[in-house]
Amino acid sequence: MKTLIKDVDIVTLDEKGTVIRGGALAIDGAHIVAVGEAPVEFVPDTTIDGTNHVAVPGFFNAHCHASMSLVRGYAEDLPLDRWFNERVWVAESALGPEEVRAGALLAACEMIRSGTVAFNDHYFYMDHVAEVVEASGMRASLTWCQFGLGADKEVGADLEGALAFAERWNGKADGRIRAMLGPHSPYVCPPAFLREIAALAKEKGLGLHIHIAESEEQVSRSLAAHGVTPARLLEETGVLDVPTIAAHALYLSDDDVAILARHGTTVAYCPITYMKLAMGPGDVPRLLRAGVNVALGTDGPASNNDMDMKEAVRFLPLLQKLACRDAEVIAGDASLRIATQAGARAMGFSKAGVLEAGRPADLVLFDFDKPHLVPRHDLVANLVHAAKGSDVSHVFVAGNLLYANGTILTLDEEKIRAEAERAAFRMVSRDLTVLREYQS
Repeated sequence: MKTLIKDVDIVTLDEKGTVIRGGALAIDGAHIVAVGEAPVEFVPDTTIDGTNHVAVPGFFNAHCHASMSLVRGYAEDLPLDRWFNERVWVAESALGPEEVRAGALLAACEMIRSGTVAFNDHYFYMDHVAEVVEASGMRASLTWCQFGLGADKEVGADLEGALAFAERWNGKADGRIRAMLGPHSPYVCPPAFLREIAALAKEKGLGLHIHIAESEEQVSRSLAAHGVTPARLLEETGVLDVPTIAAHALYLSDDDVAILARHGTTVAYCPITYMKLAMGPGDVPRLLRAGVNVALGTDGPASNNDMDMKEAVRFLPLLQKLACRDAEVIAGDASLRIATQAGARAMGFSKAGVLEAGRPADLVLFDFDKPHLVPRHDLVANLVHAAKGSDVSHVFVAGNLLYANGTILTLDEEKIRAEAERAAFRMVSRDLTVLREYQS
């Protein structure tokens, strides 16, 4: 299938930061074959008029819990400990495969509509999420969360089952699915389990996806219990010896930052969750200066409350400018790069995130024929600070058109919304219990 997008403005996010006005973008199969001018011999099967539109690489959501879309609005205005103990972990006591599937389908619709082409998911009953990814046409890196407190404390699968899932799905859906192993966090998982899962990941050639250093209290408890910070504990247990995505990592010493940089660890930063749960802003410029790969995520809809990466693209620089009291940090296209190519690298899709010939055709068109996107002095500034997820008009993944002018082409959105509503209320109407306790 050959597609030509003509007369379109293009924010390439290449090394030079090239922006092309009124150019063409040619797609042949799964890849981009030309940017700027289409070869005269290129004969498209489909032509899209890109007038008043801007093409940009699609977003890679580096940390989320997609199926938590079913508890959107269920855990409001609570600090982190009460958010876990009184609402989220209680609701999840009624979680089953049907709820995970319904939630993942709903999240896929939301993500596609707002320009996300791939997501890094950390949850339960992940075969059902993988099936959603396969059907939707998206890319994903998928992890079956493990607590390491005994098989009876796991949700749906123990470590052996989580590994079997990873081996079943890694590389499937024409290479659109990657799989990892997922210890929940060093504040839940015992060190012995962290060593076990890290050794297994290394043996099997898999990465790890984990939460760390979300609060000052977590760091204090780690120092009291283990004599080291969470980041140092991950190094000592071998977790960082494989490609690792560390979600949050807000409270880090200079030594911690050096550890993450030395091991090539990615930090997945989720600014909206940090504001909503009053967790703190972290220090992204410090991580970037140290050479840490920082990627962008939404986290789950229970704490965000949406999965709109475009919203996160805006709040990343705003929160960091405020926290650092420096208007020049995370400037220009930095936020877009963090939301695209940094996440793509972390999730195992390293060639994505740039619009140039030979790259995967994972791209989004924004409709700029809107009052809030005029005038167009600076297309990058308009994308970062003015555009909304609802301005997305087209989404391509591997050259396939998933979304066009308000319609998702791969999923039955109306049916999905109705079933998600039923599944959400069915879930929270069951007998709920406390599965585990978060200690602040």
